[in-house]
Amino acid sequence: MSSFPSAEEVRWLSGSASWSSSWKHLPSKVREEVWNNSFMGHFEKGQHALLNEGEENEMEIFGYRTQGCRKSLCLAGSIFSFGILPLVFYWRPAWHVWAHCVPCSLQEADTVLLRTTDEFQIYSWKKVIWIYLSALNSAFGLTPDHPLITDEEYIISRAIRKPDLKVRCIKVQKIRYVWNYLEGQFQKIGSLEDWLSSAKIHQKFGSGLTREEQEIRRLICGPNTIDVEVTPVWKLLIKEVLNPFYIFQLFSVCLWFSEDYKEYAFAIIIMSIISISLTVYDLREQSVKLHHLVESHNSITVSVCGRKAGVQELESHVLVPGDLLILTGNKVLMPCDAILIEGSCVVDEGLLTGESIPVTKTPLPKMDSSVPWKTQSEADYKRHVLFCGTEVIQAKAACSGTVRAVVLQTGFNTAKGDLVRSILYPKPMNFKLYRDAIRFLLCLVGTATIGMIYTLCVYVLSGEPPEEVVRKALDVITIAVPPALPAALTTGIIYAQRRLKKRGIFCISPQRINVCGQLNLVCFDKTGTLTRDGLDLWGVVSCDRNGFQEVHSFASGQAVPWGPVCAAMASCHSLILLDGTIQGDPLDLKMFEATTWEMAFSGDDFHIKGVPAHAMVVKPCRTASQVPVEGIAILHQFPFSSALQRMTVIVQEMGGDRLAFMKGAPERVASFCQPETVPTSFASELQIYTTQGFRVIALAYKKLENGHHTTALTRETVESDLIFLGLLILENRLKEETKPVLEELISAQIRTVMITGDNLQTAITVARKSGMVSESQKVILIEANETNGSSSASISWTLVEEKKHITYGNQDNYINIRDEVSDNGREGSYHFALTGKSFHVISQHFSSLLPKILINGTIFARMSPGQKSSLVEEFQKLDYFVGMCGDGANDCGALKMAHVGISLSEQEASVASPFTSKTPNIECVPHLIKEGRAALVTSFCMFKYMALYSMIQYVGVLLLYWETNSLSNYQFLFQDLAITTLIGVTMNLNGAYPKLVPFRPAGRLISPPLLLSVIFNILLSLAMHIAGFILVQRQPWYSMEIHSACTVQNESISELTMSPTAPEKMESNSAFTSFENTTIWFLGTINCIIVALVFSKGKPFRQPTYTNYIFVLVLIIQLGVCLFILFADIPELYRRLDLLCTPILWRVSIVIMLSLNFIVSLVAEEAIIENRALWMMIKRCFGYQSKSQYRIWQRDLANDPSWPPLNQTSHSDMPECGRGVSYSNPVFESNEEQL
Repeated sequence: MSSFPSAEEVRWLSGSASWSSSWKHLPSKVREEVWNNSFMGHFEKGQHALLNEGEENEMEIFGYRTQGCRKSLCLAGSIFSFGILPLVFYWRPAWHVWAHCVPCSLQEADTVLLRTTDEFQIYSWKKVIWIYLSALNSAFGLTPDHPLITDEEYIISRAIRKPDLKVRCIKVQKIRYVWNYLEGQFQKIGSLEDWLSSAKIHQKFGSGLTREEQEIRRLICGPNTIDVEVTPVWKLLIKEVLNPFYIFQLFSVCLWFSEDYKEYAFAIIIMSIISISLTVYDLREQSVKLHHLVESHNSITVSVCGRKAGVQELESHVLVPGDLLILTGNKVLMPCDAILIEGSCVVDEGLLTGESIPVTKTPLPKMDSSVPWKTQSEADYKRHVLFCGTEVIQAKAACSGTVRAVVLQTGFNTAKGDLVRSILYPKPMNFKLYRDAIRFLLCLVGTATIGMIYTLCVYVLSGEPPEEVVRKALDVITIAVPPALPAALTTGIIYAQRRLKKRGIFCISPQRINVCGQLNLVCFDKTGTLTRDGLDLWGVVSCDRNGFQEVHSFASGQAVPWGPVCAAMASCHSLILLDGTIQGDPLDLKMFEATTWEMAFSGDDFHIKGVPAHAMVVKPCRTASQVPVEGIAILHQFPFSSALQRMTVIVQEMGGDRLAFMKGAPERVASFCQPETVPTSFASELQIYTTQGFRVIALAYKKLENGHHTTALTRETVESDLIFLGLLILENRLKEETKPVLEELISAQIRTVMITGDNLQTAITVARKSGMVSESQKVILIEANETNGSSSASISWTLVEEKKHITYGNQDNYINIRDEVSDNGREGSYHFALTGKSFHVISQHFSSLLPKILINGTIFARMSPGQKSSLVEEFQKLDYFVGMCGDGANDCGALKMAHVGISLSEQEASVASPFTSKTPNIECVPHLIKEGRAALVTSFCMFKYMALYSMIQYVGVLLLYWETNSLSNYQFLFQDLAITTLIGVTMNLNGAYPKLVPFRPAGRLISPPLLLSVIFNILLSLAMHIAGFILVQRQPWYSMEIHSACTVQNESISELTMSPTAPEKMESNSAFTSFENTTIWFLGTINCIIVALVFSKGKPFRQPTYTNYIFVLVLIIQLGVCLFILFADIPELYRRLDLLCTPILWRVSIVIMLSLNFIVSLVAEEAIIENRALWMMIKRCFGYQSKSQYRIWQRDLANDPSWPPLNQTSHSDMPECGRGVSYSNPVFESNEEQL
């Protein structure tokens, strides 16, 4: 079987982007069948598989075996091609594998070819390496029939080949994969198996591992290190130098040296060295920074309990999955991910979540079921996991006196490792501008090829020496494709990055600055982003059998009277006492402070069954009166989680009852209470406060029996039949900057969306107050419910009414809605509001409705972190360019998923976000969009200018080639260095325009206005050059033998000689001097200056050109120097530049031609190219409509009289609400109308 793919295979391998983006969303069984049916026909059975199936870093893996004869041929090819072949293999990894190897099954492969399954389809290859366990033979007598080897329950045992005790593995993006002989596939190693039940974890790993198990796992899993080596400068240098652009520059420089064009060659070398040095310096700095970020993780001493060896102090790098950690003392940095199996911990997860709030971790309960431990309860499994990189602030021992945790994941498999890998291997960005840039270069290469053929014909027919012909032909390439292009294109981004840095906005992915210019939808988190971080306690509303009582306002300064509400506020929290300071969630802190109680640890005389001696105790302060209890001991916590929207504590009153208190989202807390204890006016009372923008939390409690051991009580038992206590009302004010920023974005027709974990009504109120939803606009509540018994999933649509009568139902969100709505609700604009639960149901059962809802979906409440990421991705599928702005707490996934993620947190977690703002408000968003638009327009200006500059030179040189002439080295040098290089550096200095306009710049190079501009100016320059070339030959003073028209004296042309002096005949042996050369050079040089002025765009995206003082000064000096050279009669200057003196009248003619060119070009650019109204009219005339998905949906919905459906309830089994044909587009694509 041939190692190179057939034509059919290549077509399949290249795959369409839209196909690959849809691939991941197919069910695994469907995908498997597709592979079996279509793929296995192309490759041997077992040659292909999927790595990390269904995950974000999913890859296809192909097996290959190296062949000696192929290797020899490639080596010979490398020598004979002078190193070009290895360079091609470096750029095209797949070609390297296809050339050196033949396909084989993955089990026999010594090389694997990897390809990402996203739309980018990036190839890489890895060598299969062997791990030998024979080294353990002598130490432990390890033989093929050893119980640890024969027990095939775990992946590690299945990976060992018998009888020679070897393990095949590959290392991809820092993760190790071993070959599972039982299942015949590569599997990730370095973590405990997902299928393990909690009982299995307690039984197998609860006593630790034996020394043999540790050594085997250590050898196969590798060290527990997140090792980011500081990349040596020479490696960075080689990688940068091998960039195709720099290779082309090297070719150009060699060619120029052979032609004695040393000056510009040296200039390009110096520019390239500066550019490479800056890039290498930046990469080195990032490498050092990342190294310092993770190095502390690799050198921690930990206590490990072995099954036979007992407790040992070990270095953290020797830890393996399954090891039993003993956590002692406070402020312990976690060196791995571990499952807590005994005791409880308070952890600071700020380094991972961006939120420095202590989180309580509880032990994994031992259950008898065989269900995987992650899914054994509805609560988030993460509450049992201590993540790598987080700090254990406090470890609380259980009855056995120790806090124990089983190592779950090591090295780069951990949460911190994953964060570091996301920085080392960022998701590629498929922005059309960059693909268009490649096409643009290919067009230039095509143009250069035509020029080469023309040059060969002209010079061969003229009988020139072969080496001269080759040199001239190769020259055309360096003229048509300017080597300074990459440097010129990046300057705009560098300047924008510098301006952003001055505003306190830092960027780790400079290429995304251009993408900022295309944003047309920005998602905002609410708490801490739109609203202030701190919550102020406003009041508490208690209730009894008669309903809600009067509000107790905290503004009065009076303490809360003793009762269950006061006890709940004092004890139902996750606060900790650290070094005499109370720390924890700001909300908990405000609530506790309002009680004026104190916090302390219990003394040694405190004895309650099943409770450690030093429990957390809250006590009334000495000044407090009429409190019948000495204090309340907090015995056990069921911590708060976003998914559950509640927390519960078990407490013991000193000398009193054992109680359970719950606090959380009002809707959730009410659902756990006895119905008769929830006041009938619950919905209306809740709405009174949520409509005013207050954050509302409900409280509930129940009495427990004293006899039970606290750890024996399950969460389900405790959280049932509670008594509703009342509502805690907190004020969360808008930040001052929020409203003006949102108004600015909305006026610029940039959609704003709120994604929050807070109450829906509070979110609606904040949306109205902030201006996200104006007073005249309607808000339609969408509520979707899961399949329940015999009834199928349903979706209902109701119009939210402000301050009218209230209806109360069983819905999850108690919002004031109208029963009867006129059709007026459908007129004008409207916004959809829905919860995370409804979003999930719609995604599952009403997928065909999802895009319709997202077109007007503005308020998404009660959203979990995972749902935030999913929502951002769904918006991207609709071809929106999505920005996400959050404080980093629960937004990390969404910040990474968005085209542009802006973190307002400076915690370590924010490094995954492309942009970080030092100013903790959303003012950074419009600044970023403005700079993005300016950078994007600057990129287009530079593309156009570099295209015109190269084409002007190209046209001029080809015309001179017709006479077997060319420009001299000094003439090239003047144009390349004194004109173009200076313009390239200064043209990009324009800052961003201070006002956001309601349209975006074009997002791609291949757009009609831009193409027309380039083609029109090329044709204009061509016409001017041809006119100058022909007209100069028709002048009466033109003669092939004369070296200067200024010295000719006869009657017919004496009038034309206007020189004040009588210059002598210039002695010049140069092959370049001719009247055509002089004319073409002046026309080309000054035209480069004219084009720069015409193409330098100002409003509406950049500051006006005249504000770029350096650029204007450079143009004035350049034009002045050119005109001086044109009109000065300095023989020595003319001789140096290989110019001929021409009559004054001809020089004036050159100026007239250039002036006409400037006027025509400027008028065309301003009246046609930049005339947005004209292009919109042309589009309407030709019936052009945007192909962006969201535009298509907007048009469809505008013509649908039944949308939005008000006061209706639909079910998933109805034909119109079925799944239908779902949409799927590449995430980073956009066919938005480009004006």
